[in-house]
Amino acid sequence: MVMALEITGFLLGTASWLVTGTALANDYWKVSSFFGSVIISNRQYENLWHSCAEDSSGIAECRDFESLLALPRFMLACRALMIISLLLGLFSMVISILGLKCIKIGSVREDTKSKIAVTGGILFILASLCSMTAISWYAARVVQDFNNPLYGGIKFELGAGLYMGWAGTGLSIIGGSLLCCSCNQWSKGQSKGAYYPPSQAQKIHKPVSELETARAYV
Repeated sequence: MVMALEITGFLLGTASWLVTGTALANDYWKVSSFFGSVIISNRQYENLWHSCAEDSSGIAECRDFESLLALPRFMLACRALMIISLLLGLFSMVISILGLKCIKIGSVREDTKSKIAVTGGILFILASLCSMTAISWYAARVVQDFNNPLYGGIKFELGAGLYMGWAGTGLSIIGGSLLCCSCNQWSKGQSKGAYYPPSQAQKIHKPVSELETARAYV
C-alpha cells in the first residue's frame, strides 16, 4: 500500500512537471476576443515571452518582448514564479526518487527514506503554489482588462496555456499529497508491531531466569 502511494505520487508529480513546462512554452495564454469586434479575420495571442498575430490564411508572425523594463511588473513576477516552479519540480523528482522504497540506494533506513519522500512531496506542493499564483494572477489581469469599460486596447480571453497550467498545478498537489500520506501509512504499519522498552523486557524475562536458577540448585 505504501509503495503504491509513493509510486502514484511520484508519477503524478512528474506528469505535473511536464504539463507545467508545456504550459509555460504554450503561445496561447491569452487570445484576442471577437466579442464586439467587426474584424474577425485576424487573431492575436500572447504568452509571457512574445506576442503573435495570425491572419485568415493561418500565417502567424511573432514578436518577442524586447525590453524587460517595459513589461508590466506582474508579467515579470509571473515569469519568475513559473521558473521557480519548474526548478522546485525538478528537485522534487530527484528527491522523491531517492525516497522511494522500491529503489535501494546504499544502506538507507526505511524511516529515513520515508522522510525523504515526504520532503519531495512538500517540494511538489510548493512548486504547485508558485505556478498557481503565476497563472491565477495572469488570468485575473486578463479578466480585469476584459471587463474594464475604459480599457482602450485589444480585449483578450483566457487561452489554453492557462488551463494547462491549472491542470499541472492540480496534478502536482495530488502527487505531493500522496507522497506525504505514504509516510503516515508507513508509521501506522510500524505501530502495529509490539514493542517493549529495555526496562520492561528485563522485567518480563526476570521471573524465567529466577525459576531456572532455582531448578539448578534442586
